[in-house]
Amino acid sequence: VKVKIPFGNKYLDAIFSVPEKKSTYGMILTHGAGGDMNFPQLVSLAAYLASHGVLCLRFTCKGLNIAYRTKAFKTVVEYLKLSDDYKLLSVFLAGRSMGSRAAASVIRHLSQEDDDDFIQGLVCLSYPLHRPKLQSKLRDEDLLFVRCPVLFVSGSADEMCDKQLLEGVASKMKAPKKIHWIDKANHGMAVKGRTADDVLEEINAQVFSWLRENIKLEHK
Repeated sequence: VKVKIPFGNKYLDAIFSVPEKKSTYGMILTHGAGGDMNFPQLVSLAAYLASHGVLCLRFTCKGLNIAYRTKAFKTVVEYLKLSDDYKLLSVFLAGRSMGSRAAASVIRHLSQEDDDDFIQGLVCLSYPLHRPKLQSKLRDEDLLFVRCPVLFVSGSADEMCDKQLLEGVASKMKAPKKIHWIDKANHGMAVKGRTADDVLEEINAQVFSWLRENIKLEHK
């Protein structure tokens, strides 16, 4: 279901992937610095989760400014929270690369404003912990403030997320967290000798099983 979400004086394009049965849990997904909501990883994950009973809303927000992207993500959260069509108890925020930074930033901001438990967790796909070859400056400040459960799905050969550095940040986080490493995957989740679909299946299954642990979904 395509929707346009008001954002300032314009609209954000978004798509709902709706499960057959009414869902009480949802996930909001967004893309990285390049691309849009039709990035293959997001389309695949949204379809997979919807087929397993989780409502997904993915949206496009262009722009390389993290504050702008965070503001847009926050607007989408509010939109879904007030939706009459889909009355959800809670949502998980998810993003790929820069989108996961925006998701973490939203959770940090909202946790300081209200504690109504609408946001249940955070999924970071290819979290960009640092710029390529610039490991001295970590983008970890929002992660350290997050208190809800966090799942990281990263490639072990991601040039923007050194394995040891992410494990170090995770050990400092106060939130319950899990890291799933996709063996030999780069930042784009490409793995030599594996098809893209094969890698997506691994990612989707990991995200869903983690979600199920965190919301105790009845097994569909």
